[in-house]
Parts: sequence; C-alpha cells; structure tokens
Amino acid sequence: MSQTIRDAFPVLTRPGFHYLDSAAMAQVPGIVVEAVAAHDRTARSNVRRGLHELARRADEAYDGARATVARFLNATPDEIVFTGGCTLALNMVARGLAKDLGPGDQVVVSRLDHHSACLPWMELRDEKGFELRWLPVTPEGRLDLSDLASVITPACKVVSVPHASNVTGAVSDLAKLAEAAHACGAKLVVDGAQMVPHGRVDPRALGADFYAFAGHKAYGPTGIGVLWGRAELLAGLAPLLVGGGMVGSVSEDGFTWAEPPHRFEAGTPPVAQAVGLAVALDWLSGLDQAALHQQEMALTWHLLDGLWAMEGVRVIGPMGLEARVPVVSFTVEGAHPHDLAHLLAERGVAVRGGAHCARPLMLALGLEEGTVRASLAAYSDRADVDITLAALAEAIKVLR
Repeated sequence: MSQTIRDAFPVLTRPGFHYLDSAAMAQVPGIVVEAVAAHDRTARSNVRRGLHELARRADEAYDGARATVARFLNATPDEIVFTGGCTLALNMVARGLAKDLGPGDQVVVSRLDHHSACLPWMELRDEKGFELRWLPVTPEGRLDLSDLASVITPACKVVSVPHASNVTGAVSDLAKLAEAAHACGAKLVVDGAQMVPHGRVDPRALGADFYAFAGHKAYGPTGIGVLWGRAELLAGLAPLLVGGGMVGSVSEDGFTWAEPPHRFEAGTPPVAQAVGLAVALDWLSGLDQAALHQQEMALTWHLLDGLWAMEGVRVIGPMGLEARVPVVSFTVEGAHPHDLAHLLAERGVAVRGGAHCARPLMLALGLEEGTVRASLAAYSDRADVDITLAALAEAIKVLR
C-alpha cells in the first residue's frame, strides 16, 4: 500500500531521501499541486464579488471546497470556516470566546498544547483577568486526567486541548474531557492539527465544540486552515477581523455581521488553497482507513523497537501503540537534538530537532534542549525507518 501511495508524491521520488518531518508539514500529492494550478489557470477570481464567468467558477470552486471539508468532518457547510491556518483558527476561537470572560472565570489548557493553542489564552488572561489552569501530563507524555475535577471546576468556561500531541503522539481522551467540560457548562476547543492527517474525524461525535486543523499537515497547500464549530456556537461568536466580505449591512452609524461562516472570512479568502485542501482530503478519504492505520502503527512500532535497542536513547512518549499517532520523539544522552537532526539530514533523513513549539511540555518533562522528532505519514515506508535508524546509529558514533 505504501509504495502505491508514495508514487503519488513527486518529491519522494528523489533517491536517498527519507522524509520523517510530516508533523511539521506533510508533502502534497501531485493531484493537489495540479488542482491549485488548474484553478488559477481557469477560475482565478475573487469570490462573492462578481457576476462574470471567472467569478462564477471561483464561487463554485470555493463553495465546493467547503462542502468537501464538511463531508470529511461529518459536518454541514455552514459549520466550516476557512482560515489562514490552524493558528489563526485557534486565535479566532480564543478571542471570540474571551469577550465574555473576566475575573472569577477559569480557562483550562494543557501542557501538551502547541504554542498556537495555549499562547492566545495566556495573552487573554493578562487582558481579561480570568484564571488560567493547566492540565498536567504523565511521565509518558499523555494528558493526566486522574484528578480532572480538581482542574476543571464549576468556574471553568473553556477547555482547550490537542487531539493528538505534536511531540509525544499521544491521543487525548476527548470523550472524558468533553464530559467534564460540559458538566460545568464549558466549551471544549480541540487542536486537531496532528490528528486529521491520519484519517477522517467527527468533531461533533467526539464531543468537541470547536475543532481546528491545518491544511499543510493534511497533504494540502500552505496558507489554509479550517475551523469547525457547532452552528449554534458560531452564530454567537464575534469575528476576529472585520472588513470586506464579512458584513451584513454597513452605514455611517455602524455595521452588522454576516451569518456564519462568512462573518469569519474577512477579505479575500484563500480560494485556490481551499480547492487544493479539498482535493487532499478527498484523496485521504479515498484510502483504506483501516489499512492506513495498520501501516502507520506497524512502522511506528518498528521505529520504537529500533530506538529502544540503542544505548543512550530515551523515547519521549507512549511506549505502546494504543491511542497514539505515528509521531515519535526521543533524546540521545550527551547529544543536542539540533546536532542529531543536522547529522541525519546529511544522511538524507529529514527529522526535526528542538522544542516543537511545545515549551510548557518540555519544561514539564525536564527537556530543556527539546527532542528529536520523527513523524510518519501515509507515504512512509519501512525503508524510511530502516535508513533513519542506521543514520542515527552513525550520528551517535560521530557525536561520541
């Protein structure tokens, strides 16, 4: 299966190149590249602003892309907001919800959060005066939900968590979190950037109130993200940006917002990128989901097994395959992650070294210098893992 998938990605045809940095940015299938180019060749026009032929084509393409994303998330098109990325989507939710928060309220984030999920709330805490509380993590890098009632209290208004960690690969127990949040009337905001690339998700069934992900991690273009929200909640959410395309009416005395999702899409939206993302998600949906999961987990186990066999290597994250995505972080005693990533790159292996925009987690786990992260995707194969392990063994010899 992996070779057939791999053939769809032009960049992976390079000999001696092994890409294990998909958690930062996935590669794109050729059909996505062609879809974006074809749109710009035949339908490049602003949306919601014209009556000519190109404008009509652009409207149809953009509306079609929204419908495709909605199908992928088992949602309705009016619940799908296109943004410039997952970071913008999470900021939009934070700003929109924070307008009603103040002293005496609580917001819960987690030490597994990417900076784009926790930093907006840290900034808003200083502005609004609410209390920011942190869900702890277990030694293996999972959310510690053992004493959830002490963190999520009746004063809590928002709980913001990752669906899957971009460092440890651990998948959060959203059902348990949703139950705790909703019991006190809080909203559950989920960063799905690391989960969506591994198959379809249903945010509503998971108990989420808002769910965000990035196109560039889901085999799509850069510059495109998605915010899903329950329709009734989007209807009461204030937009982050104001300008053209998001208004209902305007006069010298003021203006009104358009209905969702358009009220959240001020200015010219990422039309071509939305078209590309739709093609990417259709491609992902067309894969055998069970076979894809089995393949990714088999490769993850092969990678973990090889790392455990190396002296001085410490795996950061779950020791098994249960409730995880194929993201594996590790450290090597006496070696800086950046040095290891550099030496692996010299051997044709693309990984990432550092804090991975997750400094609170690094501090909680005592990893001041961060980790090396190898992240797999649908196009990864056994050779990627074998070469990575061999290159790592060589790099360790060099550094020692």
